[in-house]
Amino acid sequence: MQLLANRAGKVVEHAIFCWESEQRLRTDCFLRVERLRARLSKEGLPALLVTDVTNVTWLTGFTGEASWLLVAPGRLLLFSDSRFAQQIEEECPGLLAEIRQADRTTLDLAAEVVSKLSLPQLGIEAASITRATSDDLSAKLPATQLVCTSGWVETLRSIKDDDELERIRHSIAICERTFGVIRNQLRWDQTEKEIGHAIEHEMRKLGAERCAFPPIVGVGPRAALPHARLTSSRVGDAPFVLIDWGAFVDGYASDLTRVVFTDPPPSKVLEIYNVVRLAQQAAIGAIRPGAELAAVDKAARNTITDAGYGDFFGHGLGHGFGMQVHEQPFIRPTSTGTFSAGMVVTVEPGIYLPGVGGVRIEDDVLVTTDGCQRLSSLPTEWEELAVELL
Repeated sequence: MQLLANRAGKVVEHAIFCWESEQRLRTDCFLRVERLRARLSKEGLPALLVTDVTNVTWLTGFTGEASWLLVAPGRLLLFSDSRFAQQIEEECPGLLAEIRQADRTTLDLAAEVVSKLSLPQLGIEAASITRATSDDLSAKLPATQLVCTSGWVETLRSIKDDDELERIRHSIAICERTFGVIRNQLRWDQTEKEIGHAIEHEMRKLGAERCAFPPIVGVGPRAALPHARLTSSRVGDAPFVLIDWGAFVDGYASDLTRVVFTDPPPSKVLEIYNVVRLAQQAAIGAIRPGAELAAVDKAARNTITDAGYGDFFGHGLGHGFGMQVHEQPFIRPTSTGTFSAGMVVTVEPGIYLPGVGGVRIEDDVLVTTDGCQRLSSLPTEWEELAVELL
């Protein structure tokens, strides 16, 4: 007999652990769980305790927090608490869940079930579980060896399925529509803070749940700060403003950057703008399945270095995004992996000159079976980004 944890919070004997309930998972979630089980089989590990909240959501469709998921061949069980009992029923009908009450912890529930299953080993997500929690779990499971894993689910998440791509495209569309409104309503006396607030307001009006990250707005010399915080600097203080913004829509992010010119750019700014644009083109042209992440970073970095600005491009070329705005893969000089079809990444080279200003051009790109496709459609020519202030 196998063991089934019921919704009343009691472990009972049952002939079927949860296979029937899995058939009622969303098709995409069911396939994701199967991909994870294939990794478990390959590694010879009998089960994985998923504790990262984003990974739990990706595997089940449940959007609540503070919940863990046990994944094993033929077994799938969510550990949660009474705050989310109805939400689990609504979002994941049929998914087996062990619901704790206030006198117990999620760790208590997980340890009880794993102990009853007599698992010789249990994988844990090293990046999302603290050492103290790991030690506590180990103490409750003296007969089970805890095995640290790193990035298993995150690696699977880096390849987007059709449903994810549809949501990402929707997020990018709202992101671009927001930019169009903000760009056309710029005023000479508008501050960075006001622009940031306007971006969030417009995104929500268009259907976004929230910003994917706090908007970055840098007027003139402040554009030399890659992650500039919003200040009272005004648009009219300089002939250009850098805007980095993203939407979070249907659970998925987008991430774009453009420089808007309110007057013809100074010669130095125009020079670095053209270099950055060429660097982005070189990188996008190098993206294809099998291409090394570091090599694509190098394609952009060499363009900037050859122009004499290598010391002023200090961050990686880009990163994956999806349920999080920063996730695998990361495109850096030190990256060791390769691109695969289905990955969605940012390509965002930049040059930042203290006291002068900075330029970053960022687009969202899908890796296809034979190359790549730019998902974002905003222009990159500076003339097309010029605007007359109100």
